[in-house]
Amino acid sequence: MALTIEAASRTHQGLVRKRNEDSHSQGQWLYVVADGLGGHVAGDVASSTVIAAVQAYDRAVDPDNLADFLGRAIHDASEALRRKVREDPKLAGMGTTFVALLRSGGHAVVANVGDSRAYLIRRHGSPDNAMGQISEDHTYEHLVAGAEEVSNLPEKLARFLDGRDDGRSADLTPLQLQPGDRVLLCSDGLSSYVPHEQVQAVLDSDGSPGEIADQLVALAIDKGGHDNVTVIVIDVTEG
Repeated sequence: MALTIEAASRTHQGLVRKRNEDSHSQGQWLYVVADGLGGHVAGDVASSTVIAAVQAYDRAVDPDNLADFLGRAIHDASEALRRKVREDPKLAGMGTTFVALLRSGGHAVVANVGDSRAYLIRRHGSPDNAMGQISEDHTYEHLVAGAEEVSNLPEKLARFLDGRDDGRSADLTPLQLQPGDRVLLCSDGLSSYVPHEQVQAVLDSDGSPGEIADQLVALAIDKGGHDNVTVIVIDVTEG
C-alpha cells in the first residue's frame, strides 16, 4: 500500500523565556524536535547543533536499516556536541532532549532521549481513537523502580544528549504506519502544560497538519506560555 505523508511544524518562544532554545527539522523522511535544556549554558546552541548534525540523514533508507541509520544519526549529533565543547570550553554542560521519527514507506522508527515526546493517534480502525505516547520520558520518576515509594524524587532528566557516552543512548521504537495515523512530536512546552485530554481532542479533530499544529501551540500559550513550545504534526494517508 502506498502512503502519502503531509506534515507541518511550528515553534514559539512562549511568554516567559528570553529566547527560544527549541530547534526542529521537518524533512521528507526525517522529523526531529530538540529542546535545549533550560538552566544550562547555551541550550539553544545544543539543540541547533544536534539538528544541523542529523539533517544529513534525511534520505530514503531500506526499512530493515531504519533503526541502525537513526542510531548513527544520534551518534553523529552527540559527536557534534562534543566538538563544539572542544572548540569552546565555555559551552561545557550544554545539553538537549531529542525526539525523532524516520520513515520508509509504511515503516518508521521513533527515537527519543529526554522528555520531548512522540504521540500516535490512530484515527482509522481504532474503536476509540485513543492517543498513545510512543516515547518514554527519561526522568527519574519514570526510570527508578518503585518510584511512587521514594519521597522527594527529583523530576529532572536522567538522560539527555550532551556529547558524553555514559547513559546517553536513545530509545528506538519501531512503528508501522497506517492510513489515518497522526503522529505528534513535541517539546515539553506542550506536554508539561496542556492536559493530555486537550492534546488528544485537537489531534482527533479535522484539519490539516498546519491547522492542528497552530491549535496546539495556541493551547500552550493559553496555558501561560511558560516554556518554549515546538510541535511537528505528521498525517498519514493512502495514496
